[in-house]
Formats: sequence, structure tokens, C-alpha cells
Amino acid sequence: MADPKGFLTHGREVAKTRPVDERVKDWNEVYVPGSLLPIISKQAGRCMDCGIPFCHNGCPLGNLIPEWNDYAYREDWTSASERLHATNNFPEFTGRLCPAPCESACVLGINQPAVTIKNVEVSIIDKAWDTGDVRPQAPERLSGKTVAVVGSGPAGLAAAQQLTRAGHTVAVYERADRIGGLLRYGIPEFKMEKRHINRRIEQMRAEGTKFRTGVEIGRDIDAAKLRRRYDAVVVAAGSTTARDLPVPGRELKGVYQAMEYLPLANKVQEGDFVAPPITAEGKHVVVIGGGDTGADCVGTAHRQGAASVTQLEILAKPGEERAAHQPWPTFPMLYKVTSAHEEGGERVYSVSTTHFEGDEDGNVQWLHLVEVEFVDGKLTQKPGTERRIPAQLVTLAMGFTGTDQDNGLVTQFGLGLDERGNIARDADFQTNVPGVFVAGDAGRGQSLIVWAIAEGRSAAKGVDRFLTGASELPAPIRPTDRSLMV
Repeated sequence: MADPKGFLTHGREVAKTRPVDERVKDWNEVYVPGSLLPIISKQAGRCMDCGIPFCHNGCPLGNLIPEWNDYAYREDWTSASERLHATNNFPEFTGRLCPAPCESACVLGINQPAVTIKNVEVSIIDKAWDTGDVRPQAPERLSGKTVAVVGSGPAGLAAAQQLTRAGHTVAVYERADRIGGLLRYGIPEFKMEKRHINRRIEQMRAEGTKFRTGVEIGRDIDAAKLRRRYDAVVVAAGSTTARDLPVPGRELKGVYQAMEYLPLANKVQEGDFVAPPITAEGKHVVVIGGGDTGADCVGTAHRQGAASVTQLEILAKPGEERAAHQPWPTFPMLYKVTSAHEEGGERVYSVSTTHFEGDEDGNVQWLHLVEVEFVDGKLTQKPGTERRIPAQLVTLAMGFTGTDQDNGLVTQFGLGLDERGNIARDADFQTNVPGVFVAGDAGRGQSLIVWAIAEGRSAAKGVDRFLTGASELPAPIRPTDRSLMV
């Protein structure tokens, strides 16, 4: 145990954020650079080294959290990095983007603020990059087997890295112009600067992974031909079919899916545009959807100079404390104030959009809404609560319903689907087509980054076993495993 009295003598301290009026003027990460390292050893020392560390249950990767907390407390950063990488290919991604179900399951969290596991994680990996402890791990010998990975999000990258290190020749196909999937174009720069992706890609190139951008399987290359070209295929194409809002006025100009809006802001940061083709500058912005993607739209609109930002959520406002039906160590639904919400805007709960109203040129100008409530489990409108709010840019951030089936990938492979519309797979993550595996949101449905990496690692084991007859690669989860929620 690092510090036997650490959880008694030290309170919870988290990363400091830069002042709002400063950070909304740029696209850099919101945290004060270097603010964690002076406090992180004491924060790691709050870990109780529990006999049964429930943080392991909260994390699908099975991260060895008490072990690297101990090393971080002792400032043995090399050992901490080794234990961190033992279960997670990309801790700099999860340390910035994961909502930390591990912290919700922290035993200390029963009656105190939980250990700052995310902050410890990101401190360890950032230190590892600074000291050169992150190096390419090229295989000692090649297997002679080839694998194609379709999609370069966290699941695809994790599968590719594991399989490359196992000695297989791996090529990653990405339909966008850069590697990273939603990490690249769905996550705003202020949440994770893309330099973190770039240096991981360079590490993977040095290990032997090949990357093919601007190639969409199903359209540019027939999926059946891809299967014949490679010994195995991993489909990690994500859950990219956005949930739509079929109400009158949906066709008006200025109403966009979040993933039509967010990538353009990232492309400005990449140098592709001087200004984004879709911008919030000077406009009244409405974001429909109260989740993380909605918050990303809020923060992006602030930085583009929106006149106002309003976020709508159909559900009631969550509580600030655990509800009785969401006991420890489950992941509770709590009222969350992200860095984007700290920057301004209004959040409106228990409302539903009835229609949009535009001007004579077909541009959206108003959003009409009504308050709603659940009566006997059914969503019901409250009479007399209709009103309209100004809306010159509307982004739909209501989640995703499944993998893309319009590009031909599913039909050309001949893949079976489950009852939820996801690609079906067996216990080894293999689909109904021999040699074709699926990992990440394409098989699980919309989920968290930490689940995507766990899926990629687990699918890699199934592929390795298919190609060689046996595998020593780790498989932290099964396809049927689900989050620790009620």
C-alpha cells in the first residue's frame, strides 16, 4: 500500500482548468499544462489498495489501478508506465476522454470522493512520453499471415497494434483522409489535442502496421475482394448511423447532425480550412441531446463565437448524488458539468422538439418545443408549455443507431446482424463469415472509448487464435459483457 493514511490525510484534487475567458479564444486542451504532476503523487497515495479492488470491475480493460497508483505515489514512472500499458494500448486517450467508470466503482467512493484515477493515468502516460519510456514494440518474427482492419478508431487501432505485435502483417483501412476515426474528427481539439493520436500512429508505423487512408471498404474496395486478399479481417467501422429527428422543418438549412458539424472544426485545426463551412459565429445555436457529443457541440460553438448556446435534453435533470436505484459500484447517471458547460450557455431538461420554423430562404430561425414528462412509463407532452426559441444553427447529438449499411460493407461481406442492428459475433468476436471478426461499436453498439479498446484487444486474440491455432494475447472482455450499470 502506497500511503496507509493517504485517503485520510489528503482530499481529492483534480486537474486545474485554464480560465474560461482565455480558453474559449483558442483550441488547446482546457487544462493548465503541468498542473497535475506536483499533486499527483499525493492523489495516487489516496488509493487504499483494497483487498478486492472494485475499480477493476468498473474498467472493462481490467486496468491494474492499485499497482500503478503505488508506483505513481513512489514516483517510479517507468514501472507505472509498464503496468499501465500492460492492459491499455492508449492510456493518453482514455485518461482524457473516458468518463471513468473506474472512479464510480472506487471503494473509497462509498463515503469519500473517489481517487482521481483518470488524472493519475494521464500523468503517468504523459510522463512516459516525456522520458522516452514509450517505444515501438516490433515483433521478433513474422507469422506470414495478413490481417485487414476496417476502421481506425480506438477499437481498430487496438486490434491492429495487438496483431502487429503478435507478428502478423496488418493494414488499417480508413475512409477519412486521416487516421483516428472519431478520435480524429469527432473529438474536439480542446478535449484532446491530435498530437496524441499522431505520435501513437508513428509508434505503430515503426512496429510495422500499415495505414491506408481515403479508402472506404464497400465503395472503393469490394468487401468480398478484401476478404480474399487477407487471411483475416477485423471490422471496426464504428456505430456511425446517427439518430435523426423526423419533425417538420428538419430539411431547413442550418439543421445538421453533430458529426456533420464537429469534423469541420477539427479540419480547421488540421489546416484544411481557414474557416469552417458550417460555423456558429454570431448565431443562436441549439444543441439537441444532453450527452458528451452534445457538450462537444456546445464547446465548439463557444469557440466559434456563437451569440447564444442552448442545449436541450428530453430526459429530466439528473441528480447530483447517487440515486437509490444506482448504488455503488455501478456507474450512476449524475448531473455533470463539463468544461464546455462551464463556458456558458443554457441547459434545458424535459423538453421535446415539435418542429422547426424557417425564413423565406429556407434557413432555420426558430425551434418550437414543449415540456414533457413520463406518465406510467410513457413520454407525454404537458399542455400549455409550448414555446419557441431562436435557432439559426441546430446540431442533432442524439446518439447513433448502428454501423453504416449504406456503403455495402455489411451486404458484400454477407454479415449477419443481431436484434439491435449490430454486427453479430460469437465468443471469439468472429462473425458468421469465417475469418471476419468485428470489434468496437460496430458489434457492441454505441459505447465508451474504454470499451472500444477492450473490444479491439479481445478481438485480436480471436483473430490470432484463428490464424495460428492458439494465442497468448489478452482478452479482457467477452462480446456479451456489459457495463457495470443498473
